[in-house]
Amino acid sequence: MKIRNAIALFLALGIGAATAPAVATADMPPGGTERVVLAGGCFWGMQLVFEELKGIDRVVAGYAGGSANTAQYETVSTGTTGHAESVEITYDPSKISFKTLLSVYFKVAHDPTELNRQGPDEGSQYRSEIFYTTDAQRAEAIATIAHLQQTHVFTSPIVTVVAPLRGFYRAEAYHQEFAVHNPHDPYIVFNDLPKLKVLRADFPELIKANPPFPV
Repeated sequence: MKIRNAIALFLALGIGAATAPAVATADMPPGGTERVVLAGGCFWGMQLVFEELKGIDRVVAGYAGGSANTAQYETVSTGTTGHAESVEITYDPSKISFKTLLSVYFKVAHDPTELNRQGPDEGSQYRSEIFYTTDAQRAEAIATIAHLQQTHVFTSPIVTVVAPLRGFYRAEAYHQEFAVHNPHDPYIVFNDLPKLKVLRADFPELIKANPPFPV
């Protein structure tokens, strides 16, 4: 069993939340905001990165790509449910554009050339996928991938899938803001904090005045 799964299982047993019913989030975001769901490996790191950005109202860790009855961590971890660990991002497009979100997604949050894995985590639940909620998001995602391919930003082909969002299910409570609550966890230290350092170095103008993770 991988270190991350062992940590999550320990927390689940301690908190008793592993088999809690999946809860689908609202289909409509608050007025003036938009919503997109991004998958790119462990949702702990994805949530950590996107919560730092100005214009982001909320980032929720959860599951997308499968059905409600299989949207539990232990089941998703089998890699047989169709779900991907994801983050639901609610953002204000007047403060941060979807194009900017995609820049962070491709350049910082994950490696879009890794197929069904990210770093130490393997399986289809760790795949790279953009679940769009508007036609404009779909067009921007496809154009961004094409540009990255044409300009050879990555030495290997991008494997990111672009698909419509059919449903998003909030993950168990102990997964939410895991990095903020467990900053010294070995998985966070070795896999996710380096992403945060890159984000703050390469996109300083995007960082909130008071980011949730300690400086």
